[in-house]
Amino acid sequence: MNDSFGDFNSTQTATAGATKEASGEGIISLLIKQILDSPEGNFKMFDVNYALVCAVGIVRNIETSSTKITYSLEDHSGRIDAHYWLEEGDAINAPDVMINNYVKIYGSVRSQAGQRVLMVFKLLNVLDPNEICTHVLEALHSRYKAEEYHAKGDSIANSGNNANMSSSGFSSSQGNAIVAGLDSKQLAVFQAIKSKVSDEGIHRSELNSKFSHISASEMNNILDFMISEGHIYSSIDADHFLCTL
Repeated sequence: MNDSFGDFNSTQTATAGATKEASGEGIISLLIKQILDSPEGNFKMFDVNYALVCAVGIVRNIETSSTKITYSLEDHSGRIDAHYWLEEGDAINAPDVMINNYVKIYGSVRSQAGQRVLMVFKLLNVLDPNEICTHVLEALHSRYKAEEYHAKGDSIANSGNNANMSSSGFSSSQGNAIVAGLDSKQLAVFQAIKSKVSDEGIHRSELNSKFSHISASEMNNILDFMISEGHIYSSIDADHFLCTL
């Protein structure tokens, strides 16, 4: 499996399709205990559904079969199994992961024998220890921001001004807050990707044509940055992009 941020693993398409049918959107950083305590299906926090979760932990065990690889992932809050499904002949492309090393997993929450598990879309080795601390801070930030948005939503609804709320419960200003930190060029590219009506997403060449004032190398840097921040992801290949929000 390619460890670049550019694409979710192509072998996970069946699980991806199941997720797409649900109403969840975006990616949320979580601690393992939050996943274990969640209901079945898309992860939900303060009435907002998320299609994918991101967890960081240490691999305590690896079990390999003909159809899947199961990683036992542990952080300070708990332990969970994460399943990476294999297609025929795909074992040689499986992630290069070692026991007692830290990894970052993007996946969906499912239930198996009454226990919560992760279906892996993408698995990355964690090479920088700072990334472990950063993930914990992101998980805390996600929790408090979700509560803040929920409280603002209730306030607007109670005042009778909910006409400006989106179907997901966020106002337009709250939606912009999610992509806060993008500069003007990054935000323009993000909006172009978000506005593209296609299951495949927008192609890199189309973005280059739309933004002729942005060089190809700068466009690549913008796309790589937004993928690493979880704002976008590639779909059918490394050159088609969809928005996570």
